[in-house]
Amino acid sequence: MAGAETDAKMKEPSRKDAPALGDLRKEIDRIDETMHGLLMERGEIIGRLIATKKTAESGSAFRPAREADMMRRLVQRHHGILPLDTAESIWRVIISTFTHVQAPFSVHADLSAGDALMRDSARFHFGFTVPFVPHLGAASVVAAVSESKGDLGLAPAFAAPNAGAWWTALEFESAPKVIARLPFIDRADHPAALPVFVVSRASADAMVTEVEVWSLHLANWSAAAASEVSTVAEIIAVPDPEFDRGAVLLASLPAGRKLDELTAALTRAGATVRSTALVGSHATRYTVPAAKR
Repeated sequence: MAGAETDAKMKEPSRKDAPALGDLRKEIDRIDETMHGLLMERGEIIGRLIATKKTAESGSAFRPAREADMMRRLVQRHHGILPLDTAESIWRVIISTFTHVQAPFSVHADLSAGDALMRDSARFHFGFTVPFVPHLGAASVVAAVSESKGDLGLAPAFAAPNAGAWWTALEFESAPKVIARLPFIDRADHPAALPVFVVSRASADAMVTEVEVWSLHLANWSAAAASEVSTVAEIIAVPDPEFDRGAVLLASLPAGRKLDELTAALTRAGATVRSTALVGSHATRYTVPAAKR
């Protein structure tokens, strides 16, 4: 027993061998300077990118497909004692700030479903450098984005009280579209967990089309139809008083699902589909593996 205790003591590092606090702090300072240097180097590359692509003259620099991929890779490589929330928020600010540097934009947000929650989402995902413009109503957000060159709009991804079918303004070919759903990283304890659609104009090659978002105008809407459709798509439904039991749906079709499956489900439940329009697309919500939480 005594011999085992002696061996254990011999394996413990002596105070002389342990790193001094001053040395550890110097290491932290070195890492901080390196990170700052890399951020400035990133800025220089963005400057060259602007010169090459003339992004500042061509509209929004927002690239939803690239951003979704970057956030997934962040989660996959993350480990250690730094909380994932912190790493995600830092990367969101870096990405959004440099996007703003390429082509300045504002974030228009509908606060009618909850002021604090929407502001938290906007600041977590876009930081404080990007201007924040509050609105009372998603329709007002869409109107502001429609009149802008490259602004983003945030609208609740659920049936907000008295919101109406704001997405019908996206049905026209020249209108902005749903280009993302926040948060990119999905987990129960997310610090900015409010589900939000991002509405803007983005070039076709920048879009991610894993989840298609459709606007549908219906007659004969019912609880049975809602139940039937819920097995095919995630929906928001609001009344359409112009038709008997009329409704307007915003339906998010998961990857692999087709519009025909949705309309067939509606027909089986006795609803009549009057019209459909593709109003955007976004990435599949990426769920954090249990080992990373």
